[in-house]
Amino acid sequence: MCPLILNLQTGGGRGTNCNEMASLRQKIDSFDARVAVIGLGYVGLPLAVDLAKAGFSVTGFDVSEDRVARINRGDSYIEDIPGPELTAVVKPKSGKGGFRATTDFALLREMDTVSICVPTPLGKTRDPDVSFILAVRDRLRESIHADMLVILESTTYPGTTEEIFEPLVKEAGLTLGKDFFLAFSPERIDPGNKRFQLRNTPKVIGGMTPACTETTKALYAKIIERLVPVASTRAAEMVKILENTFRAVNIGLVNEVAIMCRLLGIDTWEVIEAAATKPFGFTPFYPGPGLGGHCIPVDPHYLSWKLKTLNYTARFIDLAAEVNTGMPRHVVELVAGALNDAQKSVKGSRILLLGIAYKPDVSDVRESPALDIFRLLQEKGANVSYHDPLAPDIRLDGLRLQSIELSDKIIAAQDVVVITTHHSQYDFRRIVEHALAVVDTRNATKGIQSPKVVRL
Repeated sequence: MCPLILNLQTGGGRGTNCNEMASLRQKIDSFDARVAVIGLGYVGLPLAVDLAKAGFSVTGFDVSEDRVARINRGDSYIEDIPGPELTAVVKPKSGKGGFRATTDFALLREMDTVSICVPTPLGKTRDPDVSFILAVRDRLRESIHADMLVILESTTYPGTTEEIFEPLVKEAGLTLGKDFFLAFSPERIDPGNKRFQLRNTPKVIGGMTPACTETTKALYAKIIERLVPVASTRAAEMVKILENTFRAVNIGLVNEVAIMCRLLGIDTWEVIEAAATKPFGFTPFYPGPGLGGHCIPVDPHYLSWKLKTLNYTARFIDLAAEVNTGMPRHVVELVAGALNDAQKSVKGSRILLLGIAYKPDVSDVRESPALDIFRLLQEKGANVSYHDPLAPDIRLDGLRLQSIELSDKIIAAQDVVVITTHHSQYDFRRIVEHALAVVDTRNATKGIQSPKVVRL
């Protein structure tokens, strides 16, 4: 029971509740902590929902009024969060926990923990754009208070958490690890992945002090099965960069192998599958039309940029980026070759891209290589259209484009069909049967023998 505290100065008998008296760690352990998640996209929304499902009272902050309105009526815009699952926490049947969204950042002063999940894109010069993190810092400056935990989850270069948020703590007259807690815990969300989601994906945590790490662990242990502490925020930031640099470099290698195999008259996919039978020393990666999504095409550049400030060139990263960013042009060359075999030119040809999202069975088009292929073909004078069941309309260079119908008649009317995203909804046998020519960048037509098909 919470003891009654008398206000001796006024002579009154105003009670102070347990929540006001409890330390931050006690609030977390008893699920009384008021939890905030800033940025309600592919990373922030699943995190907020899982925290609310665990029993916390969660407030989600976003600058988009449309997102906030949709969340508050239980309308999910993220494939990994079904509408009923969102509704269950937005309109909970029990009194414990719950989730609401708001654009009112003044409410941050009421929060005990803050998880920051805002975008960290690249600028036009491929330099890191941390403006969203800086905007959150400025919001926090007005709301920071003692016994508060702030966790940055947005992918960024090593040193960001320390450089951007530690001065804020000092300005407020607070002490890290004593009355304020600061950590970096990189997001590992893989949209559309049915096997690994937030709960069963190990989560790396690096605090500014050991107490910061332990406090962060206390919160995330409520929703995640395995936590992986590291020595510092810089180490945690580097972990995330390494993960995606590893993928980018290996994809760059296999993309170049695909180009080599084509020159040598060898089936790339056969080579990779045979090599993958080795039970040690080889991890299969697969070629594609280029890198897409919010991580792999972006994150390595954060490390490369940081190292340039230290007069060091990240050669592997730069070379992989050169190969990967060149893949859309390679795909266009394959299209031109398929048209040339039919005695046609790219200019004036009807070309259909199947899939505009960056990966199968998601609607996310961020950094999708299909967008670059679309642009390049248009620049060459092609009549380009796309079909994507999950992205019915998109914006490309300020123009709104809509997915066209995918009928047998429309497929047959195209000079070339390019498989850019292998959504599970597609019937590739049917597509090959009716198409005049197919350029397959994803090995989606594996097992289909047809002279119509050109594979990457």
